[in-house]
Amino acid sequence: MWSRSWRARHASRRFRPSRPSCYLDASVARAHWCGPSTGERMRAIVTGQIGVDKKPYLKAVKDAAELRGEPLTLFNLGDMMYREAPDVRPGRILDLPISRLATLRRAAFKDVIAATLPAREHRNVILNTHATFRWRHGLFSAFDFDQVAKFEPNMFICLVDNVEVVHHRLHAEHDIDATLKDCMVWREEEILATELLAQAMGCSNEFYILSRGRLQDTVETATRLVTRPEMRKVYPSFPMSHVVDMPDVLAEIDHFRAELAKHFITFDPGDVDEKLLLDRALAAAREGKDWIETEAHSFGGRAGRNLRVSVREVLDIAGDIDGQIYMRDFKLIDQSDMIVSLVPELPNGTPGLSSGVERELQHAWEHTKEVYVVWKPRKAPSPFITETATKIFRSVDEALAHFESKGMFHPGNLFAH
Repeated sequence: MWSRSWRARHASRRFRPSRPSCYLDASVARAHWCGPSTGERMRAIVTGQIGVDKKPYLKAVKDAAELRGEPLTLFNLGDMMYREAPDVRPGRILDLPISRLATLRRAAFKDVIAATLPAREHRNVILNTHATFRWRHGLFSAFDFDQVAKFEPNMFICLVDNVEVVHHRLHAEHDIDATLKDCMVWREEEILATELLAQAMGCSNEFYILSRGRLQDTVETATRLVTRPEMRKVYPSFPMSHVVDMPDVLAEIDHFRAELAKHFITFDPGDVDEKLLLDRALAAAREGKDWIETEAHSFGGRAGRNLRVSVREVLDIAGDIDGQIYMRDFKLIDQSDMIVSLVPELPNGTPGLSSGVERELQHAWEHTKEVYVVWKPRKAPSPFITETATKIFRSVDEALAHFESKGMFHPGNLFAH
């Protein structure tokens, strides 16, 4: 085991200001503290593009919280807007003139504010809404700053999902012609708009990007984030694309991910795996195929029914996939307290250290995160690993034992969660 004890003493969690860093205007922005503490009531705004299917996901979060004795109130702003407009057919509300859409949204949001104030009397509230819409009207905002400020949020979550799944849901539920490129652009706009809204509300350090998950949902992660935000937040780092044909290595990686998820809030980069979608499209193009089907596979595909995806449309978003992976994974590190990286030994005896993992470790170190590495190869790690790691372990069990000894595991509640 290799250790950098002096680095461990200097490693720190993200700086969290005691008061909001900026306000919209003194007349509309309330001075609320944006940051969790034990027992702190959380008022989370959850956004995400159409096609992410947030409503059933957040219903599962609500059920999971209440199952363990944590009260949680969920408001679906879209449903409330439909109740304000009984003349509008399901799935057609975005076709209304923007002026009427804004009126319906303000009426529904007003009801949310009235039902959840004063904030101290309403513990754990989730508002399911959108930050932007990209529809027939073009790109337009989906919120009003003054009402968001009155709601007094102290957490913002932008929910994302794999683009081909979002594209499929979008067309299954709405009469619209959108390409994979449209969905990629909208996702990026939704993330940016939500982040800017969080900054305007003084919640820069309480903005999170969260994936729905691929083969397993992330309901537990979202539940912990809202009801137990003081838990340690971890970015699991591991090789992905170049180990997909190594079942033993994949099993080792899955075990590593699962163990971290048991004890921490984890932001797992493997929950969005569009790079493998692109790899399959490139292979199909070389074979002269026009379509590919996603497969139920770790880091690729979808459990259940396969989806048919256009090879041309996937190739059209090749640059978007690479660019958004780069942006999103670094943001996942930034919103975490620490990074834990698994470097497996490949069948040929070499370290399974990809360039992506190396870059993630460097980014985490440069941004003052705690950096932990589980180094499995017999070959010793290079100075580029040892000099930028808080601590290095020889096994996942050794790492978990260390984290527990340092009090990083959050104690369970009365319901053993």
